[in-house]
Amino acid sequence: MLAYTIRRLLILIPVLLGMTIITFSIVHLIPGNPAQVILGETATEEAIQNLEENLGLNEPKVVQYGIYMADLLQGDLGTSLKTKASISEEILPKLAATAELTIFAMIFAIVIGVNAGIISAWKQNSWFDFFAMVFALIGVSMPIFWLALMEQWLFAQELGWLPSSGRESSRDPIDPITHFYVLDSILHMDFERLFVSLKHLVLPSIALGTIPMAIIARMTRSSMLEVMKSDYIRTVRAKGSGQFLLIYKHALRNATIPVLTVIGLQTGVLLGGAILTETIFSWPGIGRYVYDAITYRDYPVIQSGILVIAFIFVLINLIVDLLYAYVDPRIKY
Repeated sequence: MLAYTIRRLLILIPVLLGMTIITFSIVHLIPGNPAQVILGETATEEAIQNLEENLGLNEPKVVQYGIYMADLLQGDLGTSLKTKASISEEILPKLAATAELTIFAMIFAIVIGVNAGIISAWKQNSWFDFFAMVFALIGVSMPIFWLALMEQWLFAQELGWLPSSGRESSRDPIDPITHFYVLDSILHMDFERLFVSLKHLVLPSIALGTIPMAIIARMTRSSMLEVMKSDYIRTVRAKGSGQFLLIYKHALRNATIPVLTVIGLQTGVLLGGAILTETIFSWPGIGRYVYDAITYRDYPVIQSGILVIAFIFVLINLIVDLLYAYVDPRIKY
């Protein structure tokens, strides 16, 4: 296991190197001059040339890439062309905001999706199975922006139960420790703020977790149906094992491998930034951060944001692969 983990970590190096080359190449194919965007349409040609020289944009692309990689190896993601701030300092709280939203969205998706899939497989062709799969189909097909707007209209505007947007109330912010508002509230023992932070998470978490929930439910049902037909399940049932023990101890563990794969992929997708959800709910996440950078031709932010998202995907795939051996001891590395 240790040797396999080390090999997988070493594989990250060429993968990330290739990702930097692809990202750098694609970003610089975007039409438009970033110096022109920064200075505005009324800027003179001389001012644009001076800014390009200061930013290194007049250098050959190979030289620009070399400078970018040299800074990256030192842990410097560069400076935003728009805000003039360090990208490393800007991206951390935005990544934490997306991660916090993703965690709660995936908790919602896993708890409901896995259990709905198990019950559907257990009660195959029953009314619950029918309605659960129809609901899952609707969940996969439903546009996120429409669901988010309906949530805001019903629970925020009509009923007034939950806030419609934002990540926290207008109170003075507390000193960030982890940039996870829920965790920071607990660490500061501020339970009133904790309650407010959780209320802000409800609507975007449901909107973001609906599609993963539907996919997980369908995959769990399919995998459980296959496992329930196995010989060892019939043997366990013949020994008089209870239905709950049969499903959750014997069947579920062997049906978890494809479900883990789906959960890992969906988590990576959500951590990559849900632009629609973050925009509708004014959530200051990394997806919206990169989207704004594309709008302003902020090359350093685009490159760094995509690189961080790519690293997250690779890391989650590694974690899922390692979990396979824990769930199913028959898997050898």
